[in-house]
Amino acid sequence: MHRTDNQSLTGQGHDGAGVTRIMVLSAAIRLGIVVSACLGMAACSGAKPQSQGVAQQSVIAISGSDTMVNLSQMWAEEYGKKKPSVQVEVSGGGSGVGIRDLMQGVVQVANSSRELEPAERDQITRKAGKPPIETVVGHDGIAIYVHKDNPIESITLKQLAQIFGEGGDVTSWSQLGVNINSGDKKDDIIRVSRQNSSGTYLYFREHVLKKGDFKAGSCDMSGSKDVVELIARTKTAIGYSGMGYATKEVKMLKIGTDENPAGIEPTQENVTKKVYPLSRALYMCTAGTPDGETKNYLDWILSADGQKIVVSAGYVPLHDGK
Repeated sequence: MHRTDNQSLTGQGHDGAGVTRIMVLSAAIRLGIVVSACLGMAACSGAKPQSQGVAQQSVIAISGSDTMVNLSQMWAEEYGKKKPSVQVEVSGGGSGVGIRDLMQGVVQVANSSRELEPAERDQITRKAGKPPIETVVGHDGIAIYVHKDNPIESITLKQLAQIFGEGGDVTSWSQLGVNINSGDKKDDIIRVSRQNSSGTYLYFREHVLKKGDFKAGSCDMSGSKDVVELIARTKTAIGYSGMGYATKEVKMLKIGTDENPAGIEPTQENVTKKVYPLSRALYMCTAGTPDGETKNYLDWILSADGQKIVVSAGYVPLHDGK
């Protein structure tokens, strides 16, 4: 015998079980309507989801200089304790990366260990509709690092140019009168440099190589810390990095000049007085005058509390740490 249409729908024809299933389904539909109505009334009455009661956190995104990345992370951590409602996100990559991110609107602040170039200023102004502002937040000396067991104590700017610059003929420590017992009787100089997105790289090229090219064959590191760590493991190495990255495993050399051939140490005092030859400012750049939480953060960095962290990070404060 063939089933009717009703039998196909209920699976039980017109018996009691089929009726019961239809009644249960009808009750479920009515219950759903009631629940939806209640939720709608709650929304109309102004009830808020629990998540809306949580305070919103402001985010300040910063990228750029690897010289400044440790200092910036120390600032961010301390500021987070004082103002938990503001989250400061810090990344490195080099001054060039931070400046590019600022142009593209990816970050509110670019850390830079060099001044902006005219073309960069123009691009930021064109894309942001307002000129960039460079705020000096501290000072640094680019230190010349060697292995702690290297007997050399001082080096001149001219010798550095001969070591790192294209066409320079200094390739071994013996040419500088330095005797290094490296174990394999080789005293070839291992040059440790930075990638060309680095502000430190550009500063060194401008002030040591006089805008000349670097000699090929150096070990080009992506970060300031990486430079120092490689030199600490390599007895015949020499490289340059921020003075805040010094460790017990490396030595910072005095730098001799025509006026002071004996050499000047990379100390906070000498950088403050600007007598150390490779002294420079550290910048936090914004597209236009900073406002809101970004302004509050920069104001705190420039305050006595913020500048104390500059000292503890091994750099030079704006106001003698006061």
